[in-house]
Amino acid sequence: MSYAEVNGLSLYVEEHGSGEPLVLLHGGLGSGETFAPLVPRLAEAHRVILVDLQGHGRTADIDRPLRPELMADDIAALLKHLGIERADLLGYSTGADVALQVAVRHPQAVRRLVVVSTPCKRDGWHPEVIAAMDGMSAETAEVLKNSPLHELYARLAPRPEDWTVLVGKTAELKHQDYDWSTGVSTITAPTLLVFGDADAVRPAHMVEFYALLGGGLKDAGFNGADPAGARLAVLPGASHYDVLAHPELTGVVTAFLSS
Repeated sequence: MSYAEVNGLSLYVEEHGSGEPLVLLHGGLGSGETFAPLVPRLAEAHRVILVDLQGHGRTADIDRPLRPELMADDIAALLKHLGIERADLLGYSTGADVALQVAVRHPQAVRRLVVVSTPCKRDGWHPEVIAAMDGMSAETAEVLKNSPLHELYARLAPRPEDWTVLVGKTAELKHQDYDWSTGVSTITAPTLLVFGDADAVRPAHMVEFYALLGGGLKDAGFNGADPAGARLAVLPGASHYDVLAHPELTGVVTAFLSS
């Protein structure tokens, strides 16, 4: 457990195992600790690096908005700080947005990319999810005070009183419109998209996202000799909120990273 001084942040970093470096990026209002069920198996063959993003977990906030692009620059700077030329990245939800932006903005730093449960443009979410995002505000912090997310934050944060600030900044982030299709189509790192079959992301967008990465555009051939550069996994019985606990997730991820 340590802190890395990057881009004005004291970024909390935790490492497990050895091998190819694999950076895990958590979802909004979470922390690296939310990956605890995955770490033991992933650490069998990887140097697993858990990061608490700006204002989350053990990383104190700074005076700037929450933006995937800025947090992606933090991760690129962290890799340089750690002396890592290239790493595998796995991000979930907001962390997946950050991982995507690392691959777009710092392609030389990414070996393989795993994107879990996020779209590449805002209207990829189901309409009711967008409506819920639009309804978020700093006042939502009070509603969430009895949630596991608040319990996690209160236990880890260097300034637990900043909970309202984090929720307010997250709300402001979620109000932003975006479409990263053009950037996604430039990603050269082999990429695995993972969703639940009951995800907050529309199934039609899952396919659209996959196609932007070159997936599903043609038959690979009877012997699989001409596969796509990307892979798509839709886990049965999984939603946006429990996909990290799905029993098949680590197997899908380790198979991709070692292929």
